[in-house]
Amino acid sequence: MGLAGILLGLAILVWLAFRGWSVLLLAPVAALIAAAFAGEPLLAHWTQTFMGGAAQFLGQFFPLFLMGALFGKLMEDSGSIAALARWMMERLGPGRAILAVVLAGALVTYGGVSLFVALFVLAPMAEAMFRAAAIPRRLMPAAIALGTSTFTMSALPGTPAIQNAIPMPFFGTTPFAAPGLGVVASAIMLGFGMWWLQRASAAARRNGEPLHFDEPVPDGQVAEDPLVRERAIIAQGFDPAEIHHSQLTESEPSVVTAALPLVAVVIANFVMSFVVLPQLDTEFLAEPRWGATSLSAVGGVWSVAAALAVAISILLLLNGRRLPSIRQTMDAGANASVLPALSVASLVGFGAVVAALPAFEAVREWVLSIGGGPLVSLAVATNVLSALTGSASGGLTIALDALGPTYMRLAAEHGIDPALLHRVAVIGAGTLDSLPHNGAVVTLLAVCGSTHARSYRDIVVTAIVGALLALIVVILLGSLFGSF
Repeated sequence: MGLAGILLGLAILVWLAFRGWSVLLLAPVAALIAAAFAGEPLLAHWTQTFMGGAAQFLGQFFPLFLMGALFGKLMEDSGSIAALARWMMERLGPGRAILAVVLAGALVTYGGVSLFVALFVLAPMAEAMFRAAAIPRRLMPAAIALGTSTFTMSALPGTPAIQNAIPMPFFGTTPFAAPGLGVVASAIMLGFGMWWLQRASAAARRNGEPLHFDEPVPDGQVAEDPLVRERAIIAQGFDPAEIHHSQLTESEPSVVTAALPLVAVVIANFVMSFVVLPQLDTEFLAEPRWGATSLSAVGGVWSVAAALAVAISILLLLNGRRLPSIRQTMDAGANASVLPALSVASLVGFGAVVAALPAFEAVREWVLSIGGGPLVSLAVATNVLSALTGSASGGLTIALDALGPTYMRLAAEHGIDPALLHRVAVIGAGTLDSLPHNGAVVTLLAVCGSTHARSYRDIVVTAIVGALLALIVVILLGSLFGSF
């Protein structure tokens, strides 16, 4: 009965979330259904287990949601994203339109800009370039996804994406975990995705495929669409409803001025991780008043949060006068972080209840019995949970909350570097999360004026198949040579 309750609760959560119901309501209901089938005390699981798991997630990661959303909104309203994207596309030109769109998306997201903020800036520019290059509209979503939702989210060393931050408290790692493997995985995702898109573009040109640029594109109301919004807030750390709740600048900065905050994120993240924090005396963290923790558990989050704070300060210093209303922009950025953080925390609360049920032991044993060793079973666990929840961050946190200590024990037994666990977990979470119900996919298609029928196959190849290939290579190299 206990296992049936877990499956029923998960099915209800996935099905109703796909239909646009709020995860804030669904997650506790699904958790209580699972607890009821197990004959466990419902109120205790709701207030202690569910809320305890959700509160712990917020306590660890809400600063990153807040700072990331704020930075993204400031970059958008200051015109910095538009300036960088336009510069990249002008330099490469229509002859390399696909590469220009991919690199423009990669540049801004690796620098810390939220995917959803980037989408609303990149899509109109991508449309203009694809139209000029006679590339069908249906390839726009896949090109944008390749640049914004693959290697810059899960593989490139030091990426400030929330997905890259989540394993750090569990494994005591930094944002630069397994940098060599991350670079290899990034090259595979980028190379495979570009090969497919160029091949598809050439085939479309040979076959005289219609471009579909004469069809109307949805207006700004996409961001306020309730169904799009509910799916989006569990997929990324930005509430799309806040996209238009501020004022854009009328004058874009120079490309150098626009790029400096992004460069600052990467440099400050590296300096904090390997220079500043290791030199600090942090023995006080072991005291109960600080949560009886350690630098290895909080240092990664500190590094990313400090890097974003430095970048925000530089952006305000360089572009503060350019912003029509700093208060509106900062309010919109702060507000945009709340619903995604609470929604993912609710998914984590559901996972905490499930992990606390006696029947979960059978699930744990099944996951650990998967052939291929700890790296393979960890990849499968993060893949499956991210696919079911439609959220890489939610699936990853649920998996590590339930199985993180077990994998650390197995790593010690098998001589596996925790940095390798980190990279495998993050890449694994960023593969099957891009199924049709994923909020980022739904939003991307809507913003690009396309549909699942036209564009989803190309998204599968660039965002899922390429990531799976990279994951397999990372597991093989990690098993043979360890972390590097």
